[in-house]
Amino acid sequence: MYVLPELPYAYDALAPVISAQTLHAHHDKHHRTYVEKTNELAAKAGLTGRPLEELVREARRRGETKLFNNAAQAWNHAFFWRCMTPEGDAAPDGALARAIDAAFGDFEAFKDAFVEEGFNHFGSGWAWLVTGSDGLKVITTHDADDTLVREGSYPLLVCDLWEHAYYLDFQNDRKRFLERWVAGVADFRFAAAQLAAADGKGEGFQYPAPQAGADGREASEAPRPNA
Repeated sequence: MYVLPELPYAYDALAPVISAQTLHAHHDKHHRTYVEKTNELAAKAGLTGRPLEELVREARRRGETKLFNNAAQAWNHAFFWRCMTPEGDAAPDGALARAIDAAFGDFEAFKDAFVEEGFNHFGSGWAWLVTGSDGLKVITTHDADDTLVREGSYPLLVCDLWEHAYYLDFQNDRKRFLERWVAGVADFRFAAAQLAAADGKGEGFQYPAPQAGADGREASEAPRPNA
C-alpha cells in the first residue's frame, strides 16, 4: 500500500513563509487523507502494488475519476514537499539558470511569470515550472490534474494553489504567498536535479514504492525535530 512520505524538514523550518500550523494541517491531514483514499480505491480497482506514477496514468486511462483525483493529489503533494527548502533564497545556477534565462530573459522575469500564472489561475490547482522539447514553461493545472498525464511536460517545481496551502498564513492573498514562496522557500537545487533527470542525467522524483502491509502511515514514525 502507498505510504505518506515524511516531510524532508521540520514542521517549522519553512516559517515565516509557511507556518508549522499550516504544515501540520496540510501534510498530516490533507495529504494523509489523499493517501488513505488512494489505498482504498486502488484496492477496489485491482491496481494495488503499482508505482503511484503508473497508478495515476492508469486511473486517467480508465476514466476512474475518484481514483485519479486522490492518487494524483497524493503524488502532487509529495512532489510539492520536495520543491521546498529552508535554504530557498538561493538563486539557480548552472544549466537551470541558463534555461531560465533562455525561456524568460532572467531570473526576476521568471519569478514574475510564475507569480502571475499562479495568481491568475481560477480556483484550486497547481503552478508548475516544466521543461519540454521547447524549453522551460510556467503552467497551471486545475484541481488534481498534474504533469504525469501531460505529454512533453516534465516537472521541475510546483506550488500548491489550493487555499489550504496558504490561507492560515496569508488568508486570501494568493499573490503574496506566491511571491514569498518563489523567493523564499522554492528549492532550485531540486529543480536543477529534475532538469538533469529530464536530460537523462540521473533519476527524477518518484513517489515512495508501495509497501506490503502498510496502512498509509508515514514511512518512518521517528519524531522530527521541532514537530
